[in-house]
Amino acid sequence: MIPRAASLPPWLGHALRTQRGPVPWHSVVRGALAAGPLLCAGLVAGRVSLGVVAALGAMLAGINDRPGGRRVAVRRLGVPALAGAGGMLFGAYVADSAGGAYLLPLLFAVLGLIAGAVSAVGPVASAGGTQLLVAAAIGAGMPSPESGWQRALFFLAGAAWLILLRLLLPSPSPGKGLVGAARPYRLDGERAAVRAAYEAVAALLDAVGTPQATARRAALTAALDHAQDALSGPRLRRHASSAAERRLHAQYLAALPLGEAATALAWAGVPLPERAGEGPRRLAAAVRDGVPCGPLPAPARSGAGLRALDDALLHAAEAFDSGTARPPHGRRRGPLDVLRTAAGPGGREYGVRVALCFGASAAVAQALHHPHWYWLPATAVFLVKPDLGPLASRVLCRALGTVIGAVLFAGLAALLPRPAGLVAVVAVCGALIPVATRHFAAQTAVVTVLVLALVMVGGEPQASRGRIGETLLACGIVLLVGHLPWPVQRGGRVQARLAAARDSAHAYLRHVLSGAHDGAPVGAEHRAARWALRRDAYRTLAEARTAIDLAAAELPALARHSAGSEQVAATLERLVDTTTACAVHVDDTGRLPRRHAERIDALLAELTTVA
Repeated sequence: MIPRAASLPPWLGHALRTQRGPVPWHSVVRGALAAGPLLCAGLVAGRVSLGVVAALGAMLAGINDRPGGRRVAVRRLGVPALAGAGGMLFGAYVADSAGGAYLLPLLFAVLGLIAGAVSAVGPVASAGGTQLLVAAAIGAGMPSPESGWQRALFFLAGAAWLILLRLLLPSPSPGKGLVGAARPYRLDGERAAVRAAYEAVAALLDAVGTPQATARRAALTAALDHAQDALSGPRLRRHASSAAERRLHAQYLAALPLGEAATALAWAGVPLPERAGEGPRRLAAAVRDGVPCGPLPAPARSGAGLRALDDALLHAAEAFDSGTARPPHGRRRGPLDVLRTAAGPGGREYGVRVALCFGASAAVAQALHHPHWYWLPATAVFLVKPDLGPLASRVLCRALGTVIGAVLFAGLAALLPRPAGLVAVVAVCGALIPVATRHFAAQTAVVTVLVLALVMVGGEPQASRGRIGETLLACGIVLLVGHLPWPVQRGGRVQARLAAARDSAHAYLRHVLSGAHDGAPVGAEHRAARWALRRDAYRTLAEARTAIDLAAAELPALARHSAGSEQVAATLERLVDTTTACAVHVDDTGRLPRRHAERIDALLAELTTVA
């Protein structure tokens, strides 16, 4: 790392950080075919306002469009779209009701409290809460001759159009010789996710005994999480409807014992021969090409970890040949679990913050009588989201991106013909969104240009200056609210994630220890349950790590509320890694080695001290 970058404050370093990777060309194509054509259809049909609303629905869905399986995308895009349609209907009803202008800030605050609390449940819920509030502000403030239910219906139709494009447009074929060659792109996201899991196992085996082992283990956790989510999508969850899906289920499940063995070997820290990772790499190639894995190199069986790796490779070869397995299941949350999470410390803290920002911004906007007053609360919703980075970082990126986007649009509006030129701007911006999401400032600039183009197509004057003013005002409100004394516990999001990680780690440990008794062999059902608990333990740890990293990058006045959480997470990670090593030895001998038992006792004592 460059020394100058290392000396930057964490919040500024986060603001300058950009995600890297290949250009998602198929997402770019979908974005170009979404908002622009919908707006054009509205112009041709003489229903410009409905075309604008449909384009907004497609734009917000495009922000949530990420690489991955098609059927997982239905949930990732569809749930927020349904929430947005509900918000559009709510906003229109409030604006049309008697006394709405006076009750609006209060009603927005209540809606923000609910949406913010539910956002703590997970990424999809967070996206849904955001679209609910943004659409509510647009529905209440954007002038339109249509009724609220019509706007809500066309908003949903715009998002549904992008989902349809996501389901039907082909993606790159993952290889030759695939099962179901007539539709080689049908399971491309799921296949790529399973392949990445095997590649992550191989990378971890290569790094055993080196300083890179910890980072490779975290990468393996992320790859298995992604594969689990990809195979838990609609229709894949209940049962496999084709031989290709059944094969993917079997291949994913075969990766779990491989990941367990690789983690145990990394815990031991003894470097492995180069050929140790060759087997998982061949399995990854077989997943990619849809062909049998062929003979796999057998590692030495000189220790419990290597014997577990050898057994896992044999199991994988058999699973690849048979291609049958029960579908993997992700974590299932019932209504009570969702309510418990929303009412927990993380949900309460975020809910109060969103309620204050959303309600206060609506009140200020109403007092200023700005023609585009809904921009202020809608901007505050995005600014208050912790998913987008530390508070100071996202405020800086939002302000910078808005200024760049508004200035750029002012120049385009002066040069391009109307409305054809503006429709082209909307289409180009829709295509740029999948790339711009890698940095909040870039995403803000692209969305600013797109929104200003939609506003002008809708018949309103050029509003770049007003967009800058509203954004800077929203930045000030969110910064102020973010540093106010709170009636709820600060750092609640981090504490909630750590509590979930602690519970999962203890559940995993109890299950492993329950199988260590008098050398009796561990049954298949016990082993399968152990793998599920291990997945949950590492997933909750990864979520806690993400929340801790974001909290640590805040300004010192906010970061201090999460002080010490890093040490707790590190202790939990060592506990789960040690538990995984114990599981491998229990499988091998039926007993828990004394060294492992002493290590677990020491970690539990340390966890009690730092918690």
